[in-house]
Amino acid sequence: MTSPLENLAGTGKPLVEEPMDPAEFEGLLRSGRARLVDARNATLALESRFDLAYNAAHALCLAAMRREGYRARHRYIVFQVLPHTLGLGPDIWRVLDKCHHMRNVAEYEGVLDVDDRIVADLVAACEKVMTTIDPLTHSS
Repeated sequence: MTSPLENLAGTGKPLVEEPMDPAEFEGLLRSGRARLVDARNATLALESRFDLAYNAAHALCLAAMRREGYRARHRYIVFQVLPHTLGLGPDIWRVLDKCHHMRNVAEYEGVLDVDDRIVADLVAACEKVMTTIDPLTHSS
């Protein structure tokens, strides 16, 4: 039976099959964990915390995808496939997808309108990704 990730891979599709590289996987985990620690630092500007949490989430979600042997053609896909990489539902990936959109508006239009609530939601979603992927790192 074909997996959902296999269905998303191929010519003109959002995923590419690529064997996992353990060093890349560990580097993504290390990067995600470090950024999440910094994102929790309330003395930093809210915009900085948003950037750190977003990049932590992306690194951890990408690690989950790479663990499965896939690479994304588009950045946002790593969030949308969380049900297939880590078994996480829409309560997590929708927050991350919304923050991806906010990040794009900031990057390409220079507008970042964040508040305490969205940063807290983003950090919480990122923490859920981290606590879900951590037990899997011992079986990689």
